[in-house]
Amino acid sequence: MGLLSLGTPLPWDQAKLLACEVRQHGIEQFLHIWRNMKDRQKDNLLWGDEIEYILISLDHKNRRARLSQRGHELLSLLQVEENERLTNPGRPGEKPELEALWRPEFGRYMIEGTPGHPYNSTVDELVNVEANMKRRREIVAENMTEDEIIVSIGSYPELGSADFLDPPHKPNGQFLRSLFLPDEVVNPHPRFRTLAANIRERRGAKVAINMPIFHDANTPNPFVDPTIPYERNLFPEDSEAKEGAALPDHIYMDAMGFGMGCCCLQITLQAPNVDQARRMYDQFATVGAVIMSLSASSPIFRGYLADVDCRWNVISAAVDDRTPEERGLRPLAKDRFVIPKSRYGTIDTFLGSSDGHFRPEYNDLPLAYDKDIYQHLADSGIDDLMAKHVSHLFIRDPLVIFEELLDQDDSVSADHFENIQSTNWQNVRFKPPPPNSPIGWRVEFRPLEVQVTDFENAAFSVFTVLLARAMLAFNDINMYIPVTKMDINMQRAHSRDAVLNEKFYFRRNILGDNKFEEDVIEMSANEIVNGSLEFVGLIPVVQMYLDSIALDDAVRSKIDVYIAFISGRANGSIVTAAAWIRNFVRSHPAYKFDSVVSPEINYDLVIVLDEVARGKRLAPEMVGTGGSSV
Repeated sequence: MGLLSLGTPLPWDQAKLLACEVRQHGIEQFLHIWRNMKDRQKDNLLWGDEIEYILISLDHKNRRARLSQRGHELLSLLQVEENERLTNPGRPGEKPELEALWRPEFGRYMIEGTPGHPYNSTVDELVNVEANMKRRREIVAENMTEDEIIVSIGSYPELGSADFLDPPHKPNGQFLRSLFLPDEVVNPHPRFRTLAANIRERRGAKVAINMPIFHDANTPNPFVDPTIPYERNLFPEDSEAKEGAALPDHIYMDAMGFGMGCCCLQITLQAPNVDQARRMYDQFATVGAVIMSLSASSPIFRGYLADVDCRWNVISAAVDDRTPEERGLRPLAKDRFVIPKSRYGTIDTFLGSSDGHFRPEYNDLPLAYDKDIYQHLADSGIDDLMAKHVSHLFIRDPLVIFEELLDQDDSVSADHFENIQSTNWQNVRFKPPPPNSPIGWRVEFRPLEVQVTDFENAAFSVFTVLLARAMLAFNDINMYIPVTKMDINMQRAHSRDAVLNEKFYFRRNILGDNKFEEDVIEMSANEIVNGSLEFVGLIPVVQMYLDSIALDDAVRSKIDVYIAFISGRANGSIVTAAAWIRNFVRSHPAYKFDSVVSPEINYDLVIVLDEVARGKRLAPEMVGTGGSSV
């Protein structure tokens, strides 16, 4: 969840006065990092994953499953050993490495788990990923009560419904001001509530999230949500819903918590040097939408079946702090830029690298960037593409400023840079090395939806890493498409059953440089991932890489199981979690084919998801056969 600092967060009326100062120092901090680290070479391809879990409290007597607010309490238990080592590290090698690290997330019911240390650069290490993920789930379970479970899905079906939280609270908090979510759903760390409040205040209104309703046989047409309290008059923003913020035929949500309360799987990879990090950033940006469609796991929002399968647009709208002027709804008067996208979205500009594949035509989206910052970066020796990337990020305001952290030594701190960098939530993130750290240049791959089982999460993680290794091994790989086509792909990837029904823009030939626009065609996810008579396919590229290195037969066999799963998701023989969940709801005896996911259905659903995750119930139609053999 980005930069987590301790201190006194400033309210927006004070923070906005310091925005220019933070931007100025953030740029100086970036320049110090660049000068010190731009020539760094030969870093290993270390990597790690992040999985976000949802803690659920079960009420078996009343057949209810509610989000547990004990997540924050559980996190303090999970971090005991790590905190002890920070205060008493001992001698190097004296203590065994931690199995996992645990971090807070926006929701009080959420827990983020990562491996205790980065995975090493060998392909052999990939077979250990699933075991570590399983161990993380076990560690959490060891600290839960008998009536608690954890699940890993993109969106919790009942978040914001009438009875979703344990213990219950009314939605009347000053920070969110939501019609549906109480402030108590937010992690108590001072950053999170301030982040939500400052987004609302900067925007000048609550966020407006509208996901299309899934029209089933008995769904009213048009659908007008009867659960929205249109007449509430507690806060000035309460009238927004009836004044047009809540759209007909849509599921309306009105707070940051609906987006940042979703869960994901993210992969961060360290590149050998800055040039290879730029290359990996660009190439991963183009495949994000396709891979997201394979991983779809979010078909339900606020107790209703949606006509989408992914969470991305929900989060994008949930953190959209743009003012009416920045959204182009009014002429620019007080603000500096018209900004086409939310802070959470696809990238707007490629970085380019020395491989020679980038062409200026690929950056075909008109780019809003701070020209003064750009000129300062250019005058300081930063190349055009990198200067535009950074000056584009810095058109945004810092959302949370801690009073105690204003005064920084820009030569040794990156807090002001990360303040803005970490709140540009894009489909890939270019991550400079932290000051005074052994960590190198990294890329974070962000579009993946979290999966129900550790096998699925491991499969997507392993495939992502293998694709990265193939990109770095084969310099002729070229997956560039225009940015505007990448944006279209991301919207198409949200559609219900997009993996089966949508077409995505992709290069006809990704092995070697070739022509520009006429070589970008529309293909299915199956064609892009598995290949066809006319297109090589991502999996065959990964297999070419595996064939080029020495591998133990057992390691290759295990990797082939993961690749077969990814292949099955792409060709439709293995359904997405979103499709599986939707089918479960529609086949439940209590479902009335009206798009409503009742508390009873939700209770049965999360119990089954937990059983599938723990291997107590098989779901080969979603997991394939590989997951049952581990």
